[in-house]
Amino acid sequence: MKTSDLFVKCLENEGIEYIFGVPGEENADFLMSLHESKKIKFILTRHEQGAAFMAESYGKLTGKLSCCLSTLGPGATNLLTGVADANMDHSPILVITGQGSSDRLHKESHQILDVCNMFKSVTKWTTSIRNPKTIPEIVRKAVRLATLEKPGAVHIELPEDISKLDVNAKPLKSFPYRRSIAEDDIIYKAFKLMIEAKSPILIAGNGAIRKRSSRQLRDFCERTNIPVVTTFMGKGAVDCNSEYYLSTVGLGAIDFGDIAIKDSDLVITLGYDMVEYHPKLWNRNSKSKIIHIDFEAAEIDEHYIPQVEVVGDLAHSLSVLNKIIDREGIKPYALQNVKKLRNELKVDNEKYKDDKQKGLIKPQKFLYDLRNFLSKNDILISDVGAHKMWIARHYPCYEPNTCIIPNGFCSMGYALPAAIAASLSNNKKKIFAICGDAGFLMNLQEMETAKRMRSDFVAIIWEDKSYGLIKWKQQAEFGKSTDLDFDNPQWEQLAQSFNWNYIYENDSSKITKRLNETEGLKGPTLFVIPIDYSENEKLTDFLGSLEKTYDG
Repeated sequence: MKTSDLFVKCLENEGIEYIFGVPGEENADFLMSLHESKKIKFILTRHEQGAAFMAESYGKLTGKLSCCLSTLGPGATNLLTGVADANMDHSPILVITGQGSSDRLHKESHQILDVCNMFKSVTKWTTSIRNPKTIPEIVRKAVRLATLEKPGAVHIELPEDISKLDVNAKPLKSFPYRRSIAEDDIIYKAFKLMIEAKSPILIAGNGAIRKRSSRQLRDFCERTNIPVVTTFMGKGAVDCNSEYYLSTVGLGAIDFGDIAIKDSDLVITLGYDMVEYHPKLWNRNSKSKIIHIDFEAAEIDEHYIPQVEVVGDLAHSLSVLNKIIDREGIKPYALQNVKKLRNELKVDNEKYKDDKQKGLIKPQKFLYDLRNFLSKNDILISDVGAHKMWIARHYPCYEPNTCIIPNGFCSMGYALPAAIAASLSNNKKKIFAICGDAGFLMNLQEMETAKRMRSDFVAIIWEDKSYGLIKWKQQAEFGKSTDLDFDNPQWEQLAQSFNWNYIYENDSSKITKRLNETEGLKGPTLFVIPIDYSENEKLTDFLGSLEKTYDG
């Protein structure tokens, strides 16, 4: 068969369902082979970055490997940001790029770029196919590496002349693998530290939202009453209604969860990625006693020196801990301080729940109404900007993977493509995306993709006509900001031009009514609200007052 046919058959063999991408001359043979596939659907996007974000979102929400595709040179460079985002946020994706003929790769040539070298820093592995017979091994290795904990991005390059060659080979058998597990005596050492502690706390990170890990974590907390805070990407690892759950941490300022960490004598990190919430922010004096439970050993950092490292499959480590607890017993920890902090946070979250302001909508009010509108299993996707901070703090979660916040590489422009991919695998759930006006316009072209695919989701724009997060941070640090303001299109005309549904609301008392109206709409909907970001500086002042408590 032709090399490109073999490549597609290997991808089919691995269970690939979708490939998101943009075609080019150099991947023409691959696309023709893909066109004949009855198992893989090619989703044509309007920009390669959008394709990478779609693959990332699909991988994160399903746990399955997803693919994005581009041609050589500028197509590959357009993928780069989305691939970096997927890799740093640990979403399993396979990146496929075309390349010019192998007989011109050694010299200066039209659109030729060393793509593999470019992708080295943003992938777990990258390679170029030079011998068609190696494709079965390369695809099998790529899939294995992308899905092994911690998941991430892998890259395969296919030069156009190689893709045309005839080859006599077949896909390798796909077989399951077992994750490595921690030694029982190490887990027991962690248990001993826990029973010696008087006020432990657990930080649940990105790794804790895997379904098996989340189930075992909840069982562990029910046995111990150890309070839990989550990072942005760990939201939903435990039920927000559980009495042992406190809040989200990682705003870059001291919040309720940080106070609880300060008051603890043992910090247990579970699936914690330092990229989200650096330990110098919660372990300022490097005094915390730490148990590190993760798929990988701890990153070296002066503020993060664990007493015990439990390295291996998270669900297994927690399962063994639960069995030890059942066998030897543990006195459940008192939650008086956590209850006090939970009550304070509840009051803070509900401060504007009955707000009737017109003209501008307060972030807390909108999120309060949205949370009451959406069910426990519906999906909210955040873009990157000031709204991300409000979602992290004011949008409680009940289940894993119901609030997606890109918080490793933090790429603006993520939410619109991500919502499109989410709609492919969650047709029984409501899907909402919250974007800033700046982030939404970064991948505006995917509005056409959403309409063409008949995607059902609501994209909400919090409009402030500014790079709001940067303005917020500049104001906090310097007391003024640089030139960060811009203008926007006429949103209703924009929605009409792409044949989207459109809703605009600037009356706080009507938000719930407007949310209810989205239920009867088919296809993508643009929902615009003018946001009251004067609340940003108020939050800065409030967190500053908490910091005085923290330092005290």
